[in-house]
Amino acid sequence: MIRVVAFDIGKVLLDFDYGIFVNRMAPRTNMDESGLNAFLNQSPLLAKYESGQLTSAEFAEIVRMETGFEGLENEFAAFFEEIFTPIPDVIDMHREISESGMATYTFSNTNEMAVRHISRAYDFWPRFTGHVLSHEVKALKPEAKMYEFLERVAGCRGGEIAYVDDRPKNVEAGRARGWKAIEHRTPTETRLALAELEVMAAS
Repeated sequence: MIRVVAFDIGKVLLDFDYGIFVNRMAPRTNMDESGLNAFLNQSPLLAKYESGQLTSAEFAEIVRMETGFEGLENEFAAFFEEIFTPIPDVIDMHREISESGMATYTFSNTNEMAVRHISRAYDFWPRFTGHVLSHEVKALKPEAKMYEFLERVAGCRGGEIAYVDDRPKNVEAGRARGWKAIEHRTPTETRLALAELEVMAAS
């Protein structure tokens, strides 16, 4: 029986587009948009930040040094925060599950700067029972350490955990542990899958 439902954040609860960040920031750097995008998304830098190997200040300073960005850290953070758009249908699903009394957790590869913004900007945040975040666990899905951490804090394992994520590798890692993992494609499909697990109504 399901006792806990875990939700990824990016592309599940919130859509995001790093292109917005790159577009806003590039004119303040010595890079064009394609170069800045490659630096942020195709280098190990963001993974180091999201796995807690760099603090927000260290991450911002490396970006400043490498790109020539002359703004302050709070300006950099403001650009970073503008990438998110809520996905209302999934947020509503979480609200229904939470209001039913079932424990829910965010379970996400993310960073301190993003979480600082999301926790202030979106009212779904405090409705979660808890949050398992890569920069705090110091690991990235699909690493086992993330999944073990959720099992430990939730006090559940195997088929007691339902898990929604858009990335197949992360879903497969959950299924390998016996979790009822759902690959999120559309809100309609995800609602039906959660209804089949009897954690919410189909409509």
